[in-house]
Amino acid sequence: MASGALEDARGVHEGILRRQSARESSARTYARALPIVPVRARGLTIEGADGRRYLDCLSGAGTLALGHNHPVVLEAIRKVLDSGAPLSVLDLATPVKDAFITELFRTLPPGLADRARVQFCGPAGTDAVEAALKLVRAATGRTGVLAFAGAYHGMTAGALAASGAARDVQVARLPYPQDYRCPFGIGGPPGAELAARWTESLLDDPKSGVPLPAGMILEPVQGEGGVIPGPDAWLRRMRQITADRSVPLIADEIQTGVGRTGAFWAVGHSGITPDVMVLSKAIGGSLPLAVIVYRDDLDVWEPGAHAGTFRGNQLAMAAGTATLAHVRENGLAARAADLGSRMLGQLEELSRRFACVGEVRGRGLMIGVELVHPDGAAPTHTGPALAPGAHAPTPGGDALTPGGGAPAPDGRAPAPSGHGSVVSDDGAPVPGGPEPERSCPAPVGLGPARTPCPAAPELAAAVQRECLQRGLIVELGGRHSAVVRLLPPLTISDEQAAAVLDRLADAVAAVARQHEEHGLHRPSRHGRPPGPARRVG
Repeated sequence: MASGALEDARGVHEGILRRQSARESSARTYARALPIVPVRARGLTIEGADGRRYLDCLSGAGTLALGHNHPVVLEAIRKVLDSGAPLSVLDLATPVKDAFITELFRTLPPGLADRARVQFCGPAGTDAVEAALKLVRAATGRTGVLAFAGAYHGMTAGALAASGAARDVQVARLPYPQDYRCPFGIGGPPGAELAARWTESLLDDPKSGVPLPAGMILEPVQGEGGVIPGPDAWLRRMRQITADRSVPLIADEIQTGVGRTGAFWAVGHSGITPDVMVLSKAIGGSLPLAVIVYRDDLDVWEPGAHAGTFRGNQLAMAAGTATLAHVRENGLAARAADLGSRMLGQLEELSRRFACVGEVRGRGLMIGVELVHPDGAAPTHTGPALAPGAHAPTPGGDALTPGGGAPAPDGRAPAPSGHGSVVSDDGAPVPGGPEPERSCPAPVGLGPARTPCPAAPELAAAVQRECLQRGLIVELGGRHSAVVRLLPPLTISDEQAAAVLDRLADAVAAVARQHEEHGLHRPSRHGRPPGPARRVG
């Protein structure tokens, strides 16, 4: 671009950003951290009004399974536009809608597809969450809801009440198992076992203060919570606990669905069949669409019990059908599993090189890098013995089922879910394997429990800025917004993945150098770390 044209482009870019700042709500989020003005996009690449190009690992907060403007999506949209079909039809039947439902049901978990009902909702995931909560309350006659710490289910009242940052508590909050910031301080299978036992105790203790709820809602991988994969055995345990007590299980697959985690639906990793699935984002092929799919025996609603003017978006249904079929027919979920595993393996190097990287984790192409203050960083301490009565995990197994997890088809012990330390049968680190997550010295009284380093949101924000300068768009999430998140499209090539990792590694290195040389604001010992405004999507 010639110098004069470049100056003109920059002027257009800056003018649009100024007008946005002057005219749009102060509730805007992404625009604050990402001062770009997209004008063209294809696949992984976005071009801004100023002529700069970026690799987009935000993907509309996970909406763009096939990236920007994929040919099969554009063709599906043009076909509807050229046909003269109505574009908005409320809940009337149309050929476009019929094709979408057929393709959607083809992908559902076994045990649900053959007895499923679908409800089209207002075109946002949060409305689908509201619908799911209304459904189970109507079906059970109960009102309470079980949800999890760290959850994010949307921005409407009911969805917010079930999310981890709720102010007015209307649900019973349960611990979500994780390794680095385990609520019990031990992580791994023992931590997941304690989380499961806490859930059972809450439901079975007549003095717990929690009556039998209308439903339990969970994310198979917490996204906004910090990219935390729920252990497969723990998910199976939640399914068993809820089934035994006739509590409908709601799986929020709004961000994890359509191949994102390496299975078409993230519940597929554990093999569970939920009673209700909440679906949005990628199912619309980049356009607004949200549905719930549920067991037919829950279908007790009266006509009009849940409605919405824009639930008949024909363009979104056509784009969604094309996206679902393309992901299914081209094995993109398996591709996400393979590429995501390789990317996680390479990102582990960051935790070895830089003390400010607390943990790298994720599943498929849903990846997070947590930034921390490495004060007194030390290897993770060995966890304490299992709770009385718990079964010690077999190598590669888990403590949630007697004797560990179910064996693989070839008879070997299953590989552990998630990405943590690799250890031998006696617990010693395997040479060449990923290093343990970084932890800080345990406070007096916590004994052998692992203690994570304080979250460093200012370092994460600095990494995001450095990434943007290098032409890479990333998201922030997690506790205190200290987790750098990658949500690339499933169509990302090996070469593009390498470019993403190179730019991210370079950004982390730059921030680590600045931190070592000049220091950045550290949280007080008694206060919470300051962080950027919460991002949602």
